Amino acid sequence: MNIYAIRALYQFEMARTWRTLMQSIASPVISTSLYFVVFGAAIGSRMVEVDGVRYGAFIVPGLIMMSLMTQSVANASFGIYMPKFSGTIYEILSAPVSALEIVLGYVGAAASKSVILGILILATARCFVEFDIAHPVWMMVFMVLTAIAFSLLGFIIGIWADGFEKVQIVPMLVITPLSFLGGSFYSLSMLPPMWQKVALFNPVVYLISGFRWSFYGVADVSIGISVAMGLALLAVCMGAIWWIFKTGYKLRA
Repeated sequence: MNIYAIRALYQFEMARTWRTLMQSIASPVISTSLYFVVFGAAIGSRMVEVDGVRYGAFIVPGLIMMSLMTQSVANASFGIYMPKFSGTIYEILSAPVSALEIVLGYVGAAASKSVILGILILATARCFVEFDIAHPVWMMVFMVLTAIAFSLLGFIIGIWADGFEKVQIVPMLVITPLSFLGGSFYSLSMLPPMWQKVALFNPVVYLISGFRWSFYGVADVSIGISVAMGLALLAVCMGAIWWIFKTGYKLRA
């Protein structure tokens, strides 16, 4: 394995983040902070507790996970799509770099940026609401697992897309709605029985539930099922990328 190639791609993508701090870091943190201000500090103080947790604190894991998923997809998809759009992808294709090394470089950088962003949002949330983290190790496990899985998904979208519209359509029409309907702002127990069963078909529910459990020890589904669903999602994305390159798909512009 060409470690130097992986490191070069990783460092290039990370350097692009530091050059665009306002877009890559500041904008998502500020946008999520508005949710903390409105739902946490303003509305949350007037709402009843959810599963024994103050509402302002209850939504913190959901908001972090929502930002983590959307930014992971965006970082990875734009990271691989922009070289295709500008034509610089041919420099990578002409280099002695395998498909696996390309994936590791781009997905590793996208996941790293998303985890950094998640930690920054977590620190920012402390300025608006008080909360505890009962299982910090599991919190990091869910954060890293989600970042890698959705970065892989974003990489697939970036390969598939042949225009900016396709790069943006999946996060806007799929990821964001699934996040909002996945329990970011509410517990599944607050839904009617029929909709509770429907919500269980949403894979995001399991990630948010497990992530919330790492904070407060409460969850809508079993922690074991949440971990299994996260690993299953990761395996599906890895299998999809393997199939794409196995069938001879090229990273063409």
